[in-house]
Amino acid sequence: MIPADLPERKEDASYFESNYRVRTGDVDQEMRLRLDGLSRYLQDIANDNIEATAFHTSDPYWIVRRTVIDVIRPVSWPGNVTLQRWCGALSTRWTNMRVRVTSVHETNRFNPEPREDGLIETEAFWINVNDQGMPTRLTDEAFEMLSQTTDEHRLRWKSMNTAPVPEASDSDRVHVLRATDFDPFKHLNNAAYWAAVEDELLDHPDLVDAPHRAVIEYLRAVTPAATVTIRRERVGDQLRMWLIVEDQVAATVSVTKRP
Repeated sequence: MIPADLPERKEDASYFESNYRVRTGDVDQEMRLRLDGLSRYLQDIANDNIEATAFHTSDPYWIVRRTVIDVIRPVSWPGNVTLQRWCGALSTRWTNMRVRVTSVHETNRFNPEPREDGLIETEAFWINVNDQGMPTRLTDEAFEMLSQTTDEHRLRWKSMNTAPVPEASDSDRVHVLRATDFDPFKHLNNAAYWAAVEDELLDHPDLVDAPHRAVIEYLRAVTPAATVTIRRERVGDQLRMWLIVEDQVAATVSVTKRP
């Protein structure tokens, strides 16, 4: 099934913009921006966006339920990226936040060939939570501000990774977690999940050598000392992954080639 394009921004919608320099620590051996590197950019602009509004006092706590990444033209090093962030849909407790990533590529002695400028479209399902981590209503002010950029005000959750979990097999592997993978709340950082995906993509270069969509859905928190087992299968032009902790799926992933 061909993934549908993410919705465009309303013509008159405002957006928050940030610029970053692509660093060597965020790219793979082919100088392509890795998914975990991109995830850090998405986290940074989300934090900057909250700090630039009244949300940092009125609606300061958010968790990501899903991230969709459409790599249309890859971003690579050296170069600069521009991120534009806006609300694409919302309800009273959650939002779909769109981020468009564009890049202007440069050349140097290590990557001397000119490349087409990059384009990555992303969408994340963010849930507004209270200081106990429970979903809570957006303040009236936050809802009013976010609703100005979209006509979709009745957003509902619907899973995109619906394939059933395969039976355990000898190909299952343990993914070793590091102390640096965890955030101040003792939860596995979003970027650390994508690092596990990058490990698997080494065996599927055809997926990242072409336009592709990567989708991760976070189902349960992964805490320090957890043992994560990776289960995966390749079905046609799609790689599917399940991150399993104590026989429960903590996250699901799909990477699908786009035409």
